Amino acid sequence: MPREGEAEMERFLDVLKDEVQIVALSVMALVYIIRIRWLMARTLASERTPPIGDATRAARRSLFAVAMPWTIESMTKHWATYVEFVVFHIGIAVTIAATFVIPYAPGLFESQAILVATQVIIAAAFVVGVIRLGRRCMRQDLRLMSSPDDYFSLVLLDLYLISAFFAVPNDNQWALIAFFGLTTFFLLYVPFSKISHYIYYPFARVYFGRHFGRRGVYPKVRGN
Repeated sequence: MPREGEAEMERFLDVLKDEVQIVALSVMALVYIIRIRWLMARTLASERTPPIGDATRAARRSLFAVAMPWTIESMTKHWATYVEFVVFHIGIAVTIAATFVIPYAPGLFESQAILVATQVIIAAAFVVGVIRLGRRCMRQDLRLMSSPDDYFSLVLLDLYLISAFFAVPNDNQWALIAFFGLTTFFLLYVPFSKISHYIYYPFARVYFGRHFGRRGVYPKVRGN
């Protein structure tokens, strides 16, 4: 009987890792396609001022500014915050990659070096996530601008990261069920939450760059 229960659990996990993920990912993709089509159909405000700067260059600079922290004044003054940002988002990216590696290329994590590196990155991202959550709870200025979704998303991301840490060795059924269960929830929840800000990022940055680049005030000229 225990063996039959284990077999049932294994079948459930196989479906959760494969078919359920594909359906949830398809729903997410459909929502994003609808949102992007809606964004593309919108008419941007016309800029009537005479062109002074290079709008295309500025748009490109604005789009990739996140990878050039030395061009952002707030980042040059708060390098620790930028490092947190990088570690957290790399950890999330590695965790997302694990949702594909575990079901479709599990042999990759048989390498001890890759497994340890993956767990170290995920653990570092989890620590940063806890720090971010604590800061948002303790600082009054952050509490004033935070919505319930901000707290819920951070708590959920921390749970997601810690579940990934225990799931990537691919030898614990309960850890895998928790990890892929949270993955399914995320795929369905993220398109309707503030976490989906990354979809708007390229549109906002390109518009910002073109708008202020045309006026000749971005990128900032040294000494001005």
